[in-house]
Amino acid sequence: MGRLEKITSAAKAGKRKLLIPYLVAGDPNLAATEALMDALVEQGADVIELGIPFSDPSSDGPVIQRGVERALRSRTSLQDTLDLVARFRERNQETAIVLMGYLNPLEIMGYDRFVDEAVRVGIDGVLIVDMPPAESSQLRGKLQAAGIDTIYLVAPTTREARAKDIIAHCTGYLYYVSLKGVTGAALSNEQEIADKLQELRTMTDLPIVIGFGIKDADSARAMGSISDGVIIGSALVDKIAQLAPDAQPSADECAAICSTIALARQALDAIE
Repeated sequence: MGRLEKITSAAKAGKRKLLIPYLVAGDPNLAATEALMDALVEQGADVIELGIPFSDPSSDGPVIQRGVERALRSRTSLQDTLDLVARFRERNQETAIVLMGYLNPLEIMGYDRFVDEAVRVGIDGVLIVDMPPAESSQLRGKLQAAGIDTIYLVAPTTREARAKDIIAHCTGYLYYVSLKGVTGAALSNEQEIADKLQELRTMTDLPIVIGFGIKDADSARAMGSISDGVIIGSALVDKIAQLAPDAQPSADECAAICSTIALARQALDAIE
C-alpha cells in the first residue's frame, strides 16, 4: 500500500476529511517553499499538491498565474521541484506529495527520467491538467509500474460517459472541479455540486476531493461536508505574494501565511 492510499484509507476509517493545500514550487523561492511545506504539515495538511512552474498555466486564475511567474523569475525548474521534494523527504516520510502541472516540462525531461526521479525523491501522485486519459497511456503506465498514482480532474460539465472513462484511469483520489472557471473563482451552487458528487460516487470508490473556489473555513466546511476533502490553493498563494523574492520566512511567518489551512483543518474536523 502506497503512502497516498494509506493516508486516504486512514482518513476514511477515522471519518476524517482530507485537507490538501497547493503551493507553486519556487514561489517566491525554493527555500521559502520548503519552509512553507513544513508549516502546512504542522497546520494539518494530509497531502501537499506542489505546482510545477510552467509559462502557460491555462487552467489557473490570476493569483496562481502570478505565483507561477514569481517561481519562474526565481528560475525554478521541474528538476528543482523534484530536488525540493527530496529535501522535504529527509524530514518527512509521512505526508503525501502530489505534483500538479502541465505536460510540457515532463516531455522536455523525458518520461523515463521523470519517473525515475519521482521515485527517487518520493513523489506519491501526479496530476497533469492537460493530459487527457486517452492520450496518457505511455506516461500513466510508467507511473503505475513505479507505484505512483495518476490523478485526474472531473468538471461540472463532464458528461457521464466521459466521467466513467476518466475514473477508469484514475488512482489515489478524484479531483472534482467545483465550478466552471479557473482557480480562485467564486464557488457555484452547493446543491449542484452535491448532486454531481452523488452521481460520481456511483462510479467509483475513490475519495472525491473538491478544489477551485475554497478559500476559508466556511467554504472548506461547506465543501467538506459533501465530499471526502478539500483542496485550497489560491487563498494560500495570495498570501505568499506578500513575501519578497529573496524572503527566508521564519517559522512564525510561515504559520501566519498558512493560517487559512489551520482554520480549514478546524472546520473540517468539526464536521459530524
